[in-house]
Amino acid sequence: MKEIRTIEFKKDTLYLIDQRKLPISYEIFECKTYEDVDFAIKDMVVRGAPAIGATAAYGVVLAAKEFLKENKGKFLANMEEALDLLNKSRPTAVNLMWAISRMRNIIERSKALPVGNIYEKLKREADIILNEDIETNKKMAKHGNQIVGQNATILTHCNTGALATAGFGTALGVIREAFYSGKNIFVYADETRPRLQGGRLTAWELVEEGIPSTLIVDSVAATLIRDGKIDLILVGADRVALNGDTANKIGTFMLSVLAKEYNIPFYVVAPTTTIDFNINTGKEIDIEERDSKEVTYIENIRIAPEGIDVYNPAFDVTPNEHITGIITEKGILKPPFKENILKIK
Repeated sequence: MKEIRTIEFKKDTLYLIDQRKLPISYEIFECKTYEDVDFAIKDMVVRGAPAIGATAAYGVVLAAKEFLKENKGKFLANMEEALDLLNKSRPTAVNLMWAISRMRNIIERSKALPVGNIYEKLKREADIILNEDIETNKKMAKHGNQIVGQNATILTHCNTGALATAGFGTALGVIREAFYSGKNIFVYADETRPRLQGGRLTAWELVEEGIPSTLIVDSVAATLIRDGKIDLILVGADRVALNGDTANKIGTFMLSVLAKEYNIPFYVVAPTTTIDFNINTGKEIDIEERDSKEVTYIENIRIAPEGIDVYNPAFDVTPNEHITGIITEKGILKPPFKENILKIK
């Protein structure tokens, strides 16, 4: 099993696999300041809710390092500005806000300590967040493997692998676990327009792992489902509401409608950190809308006419009634979702 480390922090520098470059080239993006981290998250150098959370935590560490020489009052004021900036870098992935909240709590509890000690505590917390995510993913993979049948053909959307997390993956982590447990699975990966995370990133991870797979354009999924060629759909999540409504990459909702129509099991794979216990339904989730150029250009080549309007939401919301179960590190949640989600709070 190959290890892909999306995020590494060494010698006061955060090293990220630059996911804008894959699969054409494997390049490392270096973040030396918290502003670099803010850019990396906004420009999707790093993406995937768990990976964004861990990256933001190290952004706070870099901010603390930058302000070490300030007096306590100035240090705390500057840190608050850095926390606010990072917290707004992308609006939908709740892991971002969760990680920033954890780092903010460390600062609050450590205000009486010297600045250097606060920095050390922040660094330790970021390391914990990173390592927790890897262990969480491995637990989810084992739980999820229970619902993967021998010789199953699985459809997945976007990228939910090691690249979307601190390591191993969410939905793709379940696929990885099933493959290495000898289940003879086969995977169809949606290309996932407009940024092609399935075509560029999931396909790259599947090839790296040697998992039997085929890449399809998003619109092929309906034909495969109709023709009985899909046994299971596994997707990730960027935010889960208390009632089980789930925000994930645009196109997920469409798959869930097809799955319901053709009675295909549809599972969301997400750590409990992706559950937003403060919102009741998916209607409360802030859906990020991204630059029109993501749709009208591919690799700086215009593919749509000048003057055309573009609607480019990054995510959509799948209603809980379309979801068979939510696979977490604490087990598989089944309907009624609100009742069972509250049990693991």
